[in-house]
Amino acid sequence: MRFCGNGFDFPLGEKTYVMGIVNVTPDSFSDGGRFLSPADAVAQALRLKEEGADLIDLGAQSTRPGFTPVSEEEEWRRLKPVLEGLKGRLSLPISIDTFYPSVAERALSAGAQILNDITGGKEEAMFQAAARHGAGLILMHPGDAADLSEHAAAQDIGEAVHGFLFAAAMRATAAGVKAQSICLDPGIGFGKTMAQNRALLVSKTARVEGFAYLVGASRKRVTADRFPSPPDRRVGGTVAAHTLAQLAGADFLRVHDVFETVQAVRLVDAVRQETGISL
Repeated sequence: MRFCGNGFDFPLGEKTYVMGIVNVTPDSFSDGGRFLSPADAVAQALRLKEEGADLIDLGAQSTRPGFTPVSEEEEWRRLKPVLEGLKGRLSLPISIDTFYPSVAERALSAGAQILNDITGGKEEAMFQAAARHGAGLILMHPGDAADLSEHAAAQDIGEAVHGFLFAAAMRATAAGVKAQSICLDPGIGFGKTMAQNRALLVSKTARVEGFAYLVGASRKRVTADRFPSPPDRRVGGTVAAHTLAQLAGADFLRVHDVFETVQAVRLVDAVRQETGISL
């Protein structure tokens, strides 16, 4: 099985891939403002490549709890110079974290290869943009998913997440997106309790067979729930959370702290290959 599309190809099962986060925002919960300047964002993307990232995820608006969306034009205004600055300099695939189809279309035309949609495909036009460009499409279980309240008291909400992601993937393939170009994300930290988030880290029922699977818990509250700390001091909890997800079968991990994650991921991959251990 593979996650592949226009200009990228990730064979699955051979290793765990690390997606490095670059927030081109003034208000991200974890590193707001650090990479708002296009030059700083470009430098950070190149730095994450050197630290071992397999792909880069560019986001131009914060989606922290209670966020106020920025306009499509403002989001594109932040993204455009970064994509232009990376052209010809970054050999890794670039993912764009957006829920605006118009931004997705422009970003793909400017050289991005993957779309990362936290709404799980709320807008049909997002599927159409991905299909038109042969792009990759990451679909996340959002915090406002209609099926969430029904399972709110459940320790393992994997079944609810699985149902949403399966339906989203079927809608995407019906719109022309190839199954091998779709990656699914259970949405750690989006509208879920701490217990539900912990359950999803190791859930195997949430995953949809036949599709790549991404987990992103980086610096989120679940990583420090039992030992409170500010976002920039949650590396230990983040690595622990992602190691659990990796052992449960995650193909991709979306992270801020690339060097530390790659170091951990490579060790876990080696032990898994040599011993067969998993959750």
